Amino acid sequence: MLKVTLQQTRPSSLNVEFTCGKGEILALVGPSGAGKSTVLRCIAGLQSPNVGTISCKDQTWFDSDSQINQTPQQRSVGMVFQNYALFPHLTVIENIKLVLDVDKSNQQAQSERLLAQVNLSGLEQRYPDQLSGGQQQRVAIARALARQPEVLLLDEPFSAVDKVTRRKLYLELNTLRRELDMPIVLVTHDLDEAAMLADNLCVIHQGRTLQQGSPEQVLYRPDNSSIARQVDVRNLHSARLVQHQGQLQLCWHDYYFEVSATNGFTEQNIYWTLSPSKVLLHQRVRPSHGEHENPITGFIQEVVTLRGITTVFMRIEQAGNSSLQMDLPEHVAIRNDLKIGETITVSLLSDAIHLMAS
Repeated sequence: MLKVTLQQTRPSSLNVEFTCGKGEILALVGPSGAGKSTVLRCIAGLQSPNVGTISCKDQTWFDSDSQINQTPQQRSVGMVFQNYALFPHLTVIENIKLVLDVDKSNQQAQSERLLAQVNLSGLEQRYPDQLSGGQQQRVAIARALARQPEVLLLDEPFSAVDKVTRRKLYLELNTLRRELDMPIVLVTHDLDEAAMLADNLCVIHQGRTLQQGSPEQVLYRPDNSSIARQVDVRNLHSARLVQHQGQLQLCWHDYYFEVSATNGFTEQNIYWTLSPSKVLLHQRVRPSHGEHENPITGFIQEVVTLRGITTVFMRIEQAGNSSLQMDLPEHVAIRNDLKIGETITVSLLSDAIHLMAS
């Protein structure tokens, strides 16, 4: 288990706390300049925070109170930099041998094993400029693993490759992580990438940890509206909890919604969110049993289809012309012949409505 608690005011502000378990991928997400890469540098020992602790398993790498601050060489960390930092004058296998801590007689075999692990067998004698961006990244990972680290740190490892290569590397990282029984910390500003790869997300903004949890928790059940904005929640609205028809309901303009969980909130102003995939279309060709659950009516403002998912942008006149987004399988949108300007009715699933403070 990697445990990190960091605080500092200079050269940049930090107030960060998170954990990453053995065999897990933790994604540090947030906008550029949030402090994500600084956190990685502190873990690796390339930078020292003012206050805090960094420990892995039973080893303490940094403790400001005990004045422990191990050097990068003393910390069992493998790090892949954003630009990969390969030595251009060395071949692939020479880049790996450079960091191997084994007898020279075993370096060749160990290097070849690492290259096989990242699917680069046969490219041992090539130089970095003879490799594609994806191949360079895999060499960087092999070199990071050559130190036999307790923790693997990945700093925006996919930013320098095209989308097609990136998707292939996602699959390779998923396969590789099953072989690596260690915490892996991934820095990325791409929320889709983080949700696809990580077991847990840690949202960092202006050097401060806002929330850590599973992708489902962070992206669809954020702790407050500030975090919701940071993770680009698509349906985020303000409303008020009120007593209506003998129960606590969500009053949104002219609508009253039933909610399954009020999360301890009482009658008060509140924010709410709902995943676009939890908005249920009242189908014209086959009525649904869920049509009576929080129904609302609006007109279609825009329809966008990407990779088989159709996003419908609705304008709700009875809610002050507020907007609402709904995600549908493309075949459902086609079957219902959804067109811009048409009026449709949808239901908001009560158990998917998430309430939060401002």
